[in-house]
Amino acid sequence: MKDKYSAVWVSHSSLSDYLKCPRAYYLRNVYRDPKTNRKISVMEPPLALGQAVHETIESLSSLPAEERFATSLMDRFKKAWANISGKRGGFTDPEQEKKSKERAVSMIERVMKHPGPLAGKAIKIRQELPYYWLSEEDNIILCGKVDWLEYKEDSDSVRIIDFKTGKFDEDPDSLQLPIYYLLATHTQTKAVTGISYWYLDRDDAPVDMTLPDAGSSEKKILDLARKVALARKLGHFKCHENGCRACRPYEAVLAGNATLVGLNTYGQDLYILNNN
Repeated sequence: MKDKYSAVWVSHSSLSDYLKCPRAYYLRNVYRDPKTNRKISVMEPPLALGQAVHETIESLSSLPAEERFATSLMDRFKKAWANISGKRGGFTDPEQEKKSKERAVSMIERVMKHPGPLAGKAIKIRQELPYYWLSEEDNIILCGKVDWLEYKEDSDSVRIIDFKTGKFDEDPDSLQLPIYYLLATHTQTKAVTGISYWYLDRDDAPVDMTLPDAGSSEKKILDLARKVALARKLGHFKCHENGCRACRPYEAVLAGNATLVGLNTYGQDLYILNNN
């Protein structure tokens, strides 16, 4: 009998962690601080910026279309930024925060000037954390949150929109869109007929990407998820480089070279790296 509490849960972020560095995967997704029994997370300015912008835009999907831009989006953004301001955002000085905030503000202003699909109908997945059984036999669940599901009335279907706040394009081999495609297909009833990235730093509208093939995507993701499940079973999480970019910030936390600044929205211990 399937049991979601004993299952291995995988997502785009956790699978990406494993691909970058098994040790980073362990420290981000498995390890718990013996003192608090909580997982640990490290906040850095680019993550803080992305969190505030995503929170601001994604909150619109719960509103009726005609109300989303009735008031300035900046008010929502200011509240979101207040949650990551100062040390909680990993900012080392006011000037660094000022520059990050200016970038974030320009993204919000772009969305206000060019709301495009955000001003139209949207589908909201009811699950707080959408998930489905990727493999009951292997006891693996695939989970994750899709940024935006635009409703296409003419075809009674949806288009996935993923907001990007970074300065670089997503890797063409990224599993992000295939994972979102599978999640959207399995956790709501509308067919997925479009998928896109919206680079908020530079583009006034989402850029359509090629729809993934469901069968090959699911096989590729399941093969990787099985490797993660086996690593968890064996407790084998070794860094490929004996201390790489992905695991180094978390090793710094374990070594006492980071400062605890509270809890994040997932109830994890939130650290910022000490400024060495």
